[in-house]
Amino acid sequence: MRTNDEMARLQAAVRALGDVDVSAWPEATLKEQLGELSATLVTLDALLTRVAEGVRGRGLRVEEPVSA
Repeated sequence: MRTNDEMARLQAAVRALGDVDVSAWPEATLKEQLGELSATLVTLDALLTRVAEGVRGRGLRVEEPVSA
């Protein structure tokens, strides 16, 4: 089912982002990659906003999960 594939891809993206730790990058590397990193973060923000607005547009809420 397409929805399951999309959810799996979203979860894979979350796992991939969870592995990113820019605090461990050398200063020179961070400065060298800053333009690309900034563009990536802006694009990510826009895409996440689009998905969240699609949910809200259907009258539903995007909420933080309640931790057990």
